[in-house]
Amino acid sequence: MLFQFGFYSSLLLISFSQGIIYSLLLLKKGWQTDTKSNYWLSFFIFLCALYIAPWMLGFAGWYDNQPYRDILFYTPFQHLLLIGPVIYFYTQSLLNPSFRLHRQNLLHFIPGIAYLIYILCLWIYDKFIANDYFFYKDGMDKDFESWYQNLGLLSMMLYFIVSIRYYNLYRKLMYQVVSYADSILFKWIKTYLYAFLVMLSLPIILDIVSSFYPEIESYTGTWWFFLFFSIIMYYIAITGYSNAIVTKIPFDVSVFPNQPALLLYEGKNEEETCIDIEQETFTEQESPETILWKNKIERLIQNEKLYQNPELTLTDLAKKLDTNATLISKSINQGFGLNFNDFINQYRIDAVKKAFETGEHKKSTLLGIAFDSGFNSKATFNRAFKKNTGLSPKQYLDKMQLQ
Repeated sequence: MLFQFGFYSSLLLISFSQGIIYSLLLLKKGWQTDTKSNYWLSFFIFLCALYIAPWMLGFAGWYDNQPYRDILFYTPFQHLLLIGPVIYFYTQSLLNPSFRLHRQNLLHFIPGIAYLIYILCLWIYDKFIANDYFFYKDGMDKDFESWYQNLGLLSMMLYFIVSIRYYNLYRKLMYQVVSYADSILFKWIKTYLYAFLVMLSLPIILDIVSSFYPEIESYTGTWWFFLFFSIIMYYIAITGYSNAIVTKIPFDVSVFPNQPALLLYEGKNEEETCIDIEQETFTEQESPETILWKNKIERLIQNEKLYQNPELTLTDLAKKLDTNATLISKSINQGFGLNFNDFINQYRIDAVKKAFETGEHKKSTLLGIAFDSGFNSKATFNRAFKKNTGLSPKQYLDKMQLQ
C-alpha cells in the first residue's frame, strides 16, 4: 500500500494511529465495565481520527495516485454531522445511568446519514452512469466543500451548547438531591467540553491568523490545524480513558423547557419524584406545612446525626420521615433557603466547629475531623467550610486561637 513517509504525513500518522488505538481501548473498557459512556467516547475518538485521515493520506501521496485518489474522493472521512450528537450522548451517558438510546434519539443522526447517502449517490453516478468524474471534475474532495464544513461547524456548536445546558441541569439536580454533590460534579465533563470548544474554535482561529498570514491557507499551512486538532483529540482520549467516576443517580430532564427533573428509581415500590431544579433563589415565605416539616427535619438530623453519613441523599431523608422527596426538597428550599447539599453541609461544618472548640484538632488531623463530621473529601471540606465561614479551616483555627 502506498504511503510516502515524510515530516507532515508521519506526524499525522502517529496521531491517527493513537486515536484508533485509544478508540479500541475505550471500546474494550466499555465492554469490561459495562459503561455506555466509554462506548460513546470511543466513537468520538474514532470520528476524530478519521477527521485527520484525509490530510495525513494526502501528504502520503494518495491524492496524486490511483486508486488511492478515488478512495479519498468517495470515502467520507470527515463525519462532521455525527460528531455533535455523539458528544451530546456521551455527556448524557456519563452523567445519567438511566440514559438509553431510544428511537427518537436516532433522529439526531439523520443529517450525518443523509451526507453518507449523498456521497454514495455521487459514487454510483460517477462510476456506473457517467463513467467519469462528473461531480468530482473540479478535483475537490466533497468533505472539504465550504457548505459542508460550515454546516458541520454549526451542528457541533449547537450540540456543544446543548451539552453544556445538560451538564448545568445535572449540577443543579445533584445539589438538590445529594449531600456529596461536589464529589460528583465531574470536573472531567467541563474539561472535555472546554477541550471540545477549543476544537470548534480552531477553524475560526485559522481564519483570523490567515488574514495576517495568507500562506496559512495553503495545503501545508492548514496542516498545522490538523496537528493542533490531533493534540486535543489525544488529550481527550487519555484523560477520558482514565476517568473513573460513575454517576449513580438516574433521572429524566428536558434540556430547554424549564421543567422539574424526574428522579427515577429501580425499585418496584418506589415512586418517581419531581424535583424543581430551576429554583435559583429560594422563597422566604413559609407555609404552616413548611414550618411543620422544617421542625421535623431539624429534629431528625440533630437527633440521629444523619449528616455524618457521607452519602446521605434526599431520598434517604424522605424515607426516614415516611414521606416523599418532593415535599422534603420544597420544605428545605423554602424553610431554610438552601439546597439539600448546602443544608447538610451546614450541619457538618457546625460539627467541625464544635470539634475545634473542644480541642479535637489537637488530637486528630483536620481531615480526620472532616471525615467524622460527614465530609467525603478534603477538597469538598475546604470548599464548603470557606463558603460557610469565609475562611479556610486553618485560618479559622488561627483566628479562634487569637480570641
